[in-house]
Amino acid sequence: MAQAKIHAKMNEGDKNSKFSRSMSMADRSGRLLESLDQLELRVDTLREAASALEQEKESLLEMINSIQSSQEMRSISDGEREELSLTASRLLSRTLTVEVSVETIRNPQQQDALSKATSIVDEIAGEILNDLEGGKKRLLSLLAACVTEAPPVPIDQKFQSIVISCALEDQKKIKRRIETLIRNVDNSGKTIRIMDHQKLNGQKVNKSLQ
Repeated sequence: MAQAKIHAKMNEGDKNSKFSRSMSMADRSGRLLESLDQLELRVDTLREAASALEQEKESLLEMINSIQSSQEMRSISDGEREELSLTASRLLSRTLTVEVSVETIRNPQQQDALSKATSIVDEIAGEILNDLEGGKKRLLSLLAACVTEAPPVPIDQKFQSIVISCALEDQKKIKRRIETLIRNVDNSGKTIRIMDHQKLNGQKVNKSLQ
């Protein structure tokens, strides 16, 4: 009888020990899971911050290029233009030394959709100088395919179906690129119109002198 009681107590001790170990493992697992949740938030914050820096770099490059090709740069003295061009080139070089890259995780379908969307935008960008007005209309139809609100321009349905198949981050980048191209077209159009206006004024002056 005494031996049976001893065995019973030993078995009870083993059960309590296993239960304690099990609880301890659960606690450790919970702490590890909590740590990973916190790290995931930090990773998301890191990607958002890097994406913001990426957009800031794009914005700076666009503004510097806009100043370099602006009408104001053409209407100042050669000496001033040379000095300002050197400053702009220096700023451009410094901006380009900043490398910021946020890689997007894509499945094969998303990668294929991105390639198709990029090809369409590249084609328009490569031909836009030959037809600013037509190019802008095409860009606006592409932009309309990237927004949720109903735009006042025709939507490129084919492009829309491609963009929808892209990863969300790629959709945002495609939209930003199209918006940048439209702004560049607008700036180019203003420069051309100003130059045409100056040419017409010059013609009027020449006629009056004759």
